[in-house]
Amino acid sequence: MENQNVKEMVKQIFTEYLNAHGHHKDKAYNSVILHVAEQTDCEVFRLNGEEIPQLHLPCPNNVRKHYDELCQTEINPYCYSILRSLPKLTVHSWFTALQSERFEQKTKVIFERLKRYENNWEDTFFVTLARNFGFGLNGDAFEAWANQLPFRSIDKHRDSLMQVEAFFFGQAGLLDEQLPDEYYRQLQKEYCYLQHKFELHRTDISSWCFAKLRPGNFPHVRIAQLALLYHQKRALFSRIMETETAKDVKDILSAIHTSDYWERHYNFDKTSPRQIKSLGDATLNLILINTVIPFFYAYGLHKADEHLCERASLFLETLKAENNHIIRSWANVGLPVYTAADSQALLQLRKEYCDKKKCLYCRFGYEFLRKG
Repeated sequence: MENQNVKEMVKQIFTEYLNAHGHHKDKAYNSVILHVAEQTDCEVFRLNGEEIPQLHLPCPNNVRKHYDELCQTEINPYCYSILRSLPKLTVHSWFTALQSERFEQKTKVIFERLKRYENNWEDTFFVTLARNFGFGLNGDAFEAWANQLPFRSIDKHRDSLMQVEAFFFGQAGLLDEQLPDEYYRQLQKEYCYLQHKFELHRTDISSWCFAKLRPGNFPHVRIAQLALLYHQKRALFSRIMETETAKDVKDILSAIHTSDYWERHYNFDKTSPRQIKSLGDATLNLILINTVIPFFYAYGLHKADEHLCERASLFLETLKAENNHIIRSWANVGLPVYTAADSQALLQLRKEYCDKKKCLYCRFGYEFLRKG
């Protein structure tokens, strides 16, 4: 039912737009009590013939000029010319707000995933971790793969790394070829048995990407790492939620490596010089930033535990800033980027404001418009 008591204000550049769009014939506009326009070039009326009061609110020429500069520049960030002169308080307060926005976005995704997994935090955490093991290029493929892992069936064979790998590689569609490799054949045999036992079904994942990847990032290696982690670390999510520092989390995750076979392989049936494929510090930082820390925040909200939420923020402040082209572009124009909290704020700013041309909603954009 329409609420007849709701009063509205309409803002436009030209008054004539209200009539041109036919709003003067729309009963929904009968509730308008004030029409604000930059140029009041005609009278406007409600459907019953009553005139709507108007406010003439012109845009200052310098504001228009600066806004046109923002819209027309091809340099990103568009407001680069003022960033070095911004007060520290302005930068800090906007960074803090952007960090909160980013936490909220990531938390929303976690809660949606949690609902899919019937409030099982362990499964939800592992699927999120798997997605982030794709490190962007294979993120969607890893999530699609993790979504079809039968966790309760795998748990019954969790003590056998061979069988966990069979589950993982089989559900990834990476055991469908005929290869002379003995280890590969063993995995095929195990997967055939498990597939029959648990009536496993899977959809083909044809989107595994190998181009532009270093061998250490090949899906086979990442899946092998996740298999060993799942085999060794029961209640991984619970363990991590009990940690007090980022170093404690790294101590748990630094155990991630692979079975012996993968120390000499990046792919099935293709040998390589022996190398223990553990996670480097930069990779561990990315896992903390994109998986662990958002879960601290989300779980803190779920439990109404402020300490967990505060721990998420504290962890970000103790980690080094990410190093990618977006962060470097901000640093090059004078913004301080010291910690992961800073880099997360700037990623949020770029993706949600700069890329969407939402300069009018940005505090830096506001400062640009009001400059002398």
